Amino acid sequence: MNRVIIFDTTLRDGEQTPGVALTVEQKVDLAHRLAALGVDVIEAGFPITSPGEFEAVRRIAETVEGPTIAALARTHPADIERAWEAVKGARLPRIHVFVSTSAIHMERMLRSTPDEVLRMVEQSVADARARCADVEFSAQDATRTDINFLIEVVQAAVEAGATTINLPDTVGFATPWSYAAMFEAVMAAVPPERGVIYSAHTHDDLGLAVANSLAAVRAGARQVECTINGIGERAGNCSLEEVVMALKVRADQFGVQTGIDTRAIGPVSEAVSRATGVVVPPNKAVVGANAFAHESGIHQDGVLKDPSTYEIMRPEQVGRGSSLLVLGKHSGRHAFRSRLAQLGFNLPEPALREAFNRFKALADRRETVDDETIARIAREVMDHGEGAARSAAHGG
Repeated sequence: MNRVIIFDTTLRDGEQTPGVALTVEQKVDLAHRLAALGVDVIEAGFPITSPGEFEAVRRIAETVEGPTIAALARTHPADIERAWEAVKGARLPRIHVFVSTSAIHMERMLRSTPDEVLRMVEQSVADARARCADVEFSAQDATRTDINFLIEVVQAAVEAGATTINLPDTVGFATPWSYAAMFEAVMAAVPPERGVIYSAHTHDDLGLAVANSLAAVRAGARQVECTINGIGERAGNCSLEEVVMALKVRADQFGVQTGIDTRAIGPVSEAVSRATGVVVPPNKAVVGANAFAHESGIHQDGVLKDPSTYEIMRPEQVGRGSSLLVLGKHSGRHAFRSRLAQLGFNLPEPALREAFNRFKALADRRETVDDETIARIAREVMDHGEGAARSAAHGG
């Protein structure tokens, strides 16, 4: 129970990012990268939606080894049959069935009663289980579902053969404490000997997706559904790199492990960004361009003496190269001297002081000062010093 299953839905929920559409070849390529990253489950797509989607899921199931390959399906028999046809070639196939359970979804979207939804759950999960030994059931909009009805639905799904129960925060409505309490209530109502894995699936509408998933893990969930770079519907999904590194860095708080090779996170993040066209914000945790960049002179001084003074993880741990000292108006002499040394300049103290003053004057007028400009300043100061020395030697 100290192992958290990482369920990656970049190729399904992540592709639902507005404006994103991946080709079959792109999805297959990314699936291989996700397998190398060490994810446990790849949700390859929603096969009923289009012939291209079916083909992508089928190709992934037949060619990608290692992870379980999952296909999404509504409670419709045709969806379940199509999902099974797509994943049956996988060594580890999974059918993922979902239906809405909140009052607003049942009344306004499904136009169904709670009793009708219960029958849908029982029939669809049993139908999927008749085809596949690994069946996940999701109660869509679980966090806005009456808790007593949610427990009924979960009990029905488990009795029908579901092996994983997902309680998604579909609209990003939950808070960490309310999400944890929901898991605790549902898990207490299902006998533990059934061996069901509980799963968290969160959205970032209130910026709480990662926090909510971590709260679910603390409550006993042992699968987290997430995407690379946190892409997905609206404000996106739980970010794989953030939740994985939170579990790793704060193992003292969670006491769990994942099978992710964290050194592959950076390259996979870049591959997903290229394929989807979704740019990673520079301040994005773990994989953003500024995640390991330092401009403050106090921070730079600390990092130069010992990186752990300001970095709780090393960039090499997530495949991001090395820390970056950005020279700007907030930078100090220590970082400036270090950069000069990297560029091949070893200035005596008076020259260093003059070069630093010139740098600061320039930095006040710019956001950052690049290496070429720093080298030019150093050469000018050295030339000026040599010229002054020659002039003094000739009495002038």
